Amino acid sequence: MKAEKTTIWLRVQPNANRNELLGFKDGVWQLKIAAPPVKGRANQELIGFLSDILGISKRHLTIEKGFTSKQKAIGISGLTPDQVREQLSRLATNK
Repeated sequence: MKAEKTTIWLRVQPNANRNELLGFKDGVWQLKIAAPPVKGRANQELIGFLSDILGISKRHLTIEKGFTSKQKAIGISGLTPDQVREQLSRLATNK
């Protein structure tokens, strides 16, 4: 059986006071990340944050597009699109 792969689109705001999943707007998940966008620190923090909130290992998450952009496509292996949507919706602060 092949592992399921899900892609989600994010809009990331670096240099925030804390890591926070804001919600889903215009087809994109909105997040704040505390790390600055310097030398990949915000991307590392983003992967760690998503790993924690989705309950999966960091190795199951990849930045597919937008490595240097605020708009990013994240690949998630091992979870169905419904599982990802349900978990993120449950944890978003602006529902």
